[in-house]
Amino acid sequence: MAGKINFLGHPVHPMLIVFPLGLLPLAVIFDITYLSTANGQWAQFSFWLIATGVLGGLLAAVFGAADWWALDDGTRAKRIGLWHGLINVVVTALFAISWVMRRPTPAAPPTAAIVIGIIALVLALIAAWIGGELVYRLSVGVDFDAHVDSPSSLSGRSAKEKAR
Repeated sequence: MAGKINFLGHPVHPMLIVFPLGLLPLAVIFDITYLSTANGQWAQFSFWLIATGVLGGLLAAVFGAADWWALDDGTRAKRIGLWHGLINVVVTALFAISWVMRRPTPAAPPTAAIVIGIIALVLALIAAWIGGELVYRLSVGVDFDAHVDSPSSLSGRSAKEKAR
């Protein structure tokens, strides 16, 4: 099953997940750096990384939900996709809570805000693994006609058409 919403021949959801998947872990790394150095600039950077990562996560969720709705009911992919989505909703909510807790003093966040971010990151890793299960084990979002000599997605021709 290919992605439900595509851009230039590729599913949009995987294009968008790279932003929260990169920004939110980097925010946690910057928080740990802040705790190690007491340099408030690291916490300030983390504040903005979380804001951007949460917005990116919400946008990616819209396209992920569209892909999930397109899955056949009663399949393992539908069940696993539900877990993937629900965990990511929790991750996004936890990072959003962490961000709100930081708003009064972004350069000196409460320790609880940092701990919430670390917990969210652990959950994000689980959700990312489940997303990998969907793609690499269950072939969700994969073009079944593709092969190592498939034409470019921009050619407008499917792999099946080129093989003829």
